[in-house]
Amino acid sequence: MRNNKILENQILASISQDEYKILFFNLENVSLTSGQVIYKLHQEIEYVYFPLHSMISLVSILSDKSTTEIGLIGNEGFVGLPVFLGGNHATSDTIVQIPDSAMKLDAKIFLTESHRSGELQRILLLYTQARLTQISQNAVCKCHHSIDKQFACWLLFAHDSVNQDELPLTQQFIAQMLGVRRSSVTEVAQKFQKAGIIRYTRGHITILERIILESTACECYKFVKSEFHRLLNFT
Repeated sequence: MRNNKILENQILASISQDEYKILFFNLENVSLTSGQVIYKLHQEIEYVYFPLHSMISLVSILSDKSTTEIGLIGNEGFVGLPVFLGGNHATSDTIVQIPDSAMKLDAKIFLTESHRSGELQRILLLYTQARLTQISQNAVCKCHHSIDKQFACWLLFAHDSVNQDELPLTQQFIAQMLGVRRSSVTEVAQKFQKAGIIRYTRGHITILERIILESTACECYKFVKSEFHRLLNFT
């Protein structure tokens, strides 16, 4: 019988526990804390992580300490893609933004299992394509879309990643991830709250009207989601 926890990650839920007995036997359910650094830039990757209800950001930190999120990973994916691609070292800082649990796996076991032919290799190749689409579309979004639309889009991705309405996020953190000033995020958050789309208190944002949020977001959200669905049939 399939472990219900494993079903909460869409990649793990997509592969056969009978075919990948070694992989599933070595999975460890771990708790992740807010702000926990999974990898630092160029750090050798010893473990990969499959988020269940946690959200993890790939963050670029420049020499002046300014930060921008270049990728966001939740229950649709896994952290440690360079292992599958053969690089074995982190290409960015990887930081837990919304704490909860994840399934942890030794990188060597993951590499062995993922490189033998089968459904896992196929799924990971398609996932890599979808993730590259997300990263490239994120760059387009930051250059061409208003902060209102970026904010709505980012909240939708975060909502999908953890599958819960209340998100333990600060405006300062969101500003850092979007690469904008905090005052800009505060202004948009106030506008969304007045419209009844979200409710925010110190350190928490609650999604109240997701349908309106989707209509407010830029096209990037639907484009990226459609690619994950087209390639992997992920929700």
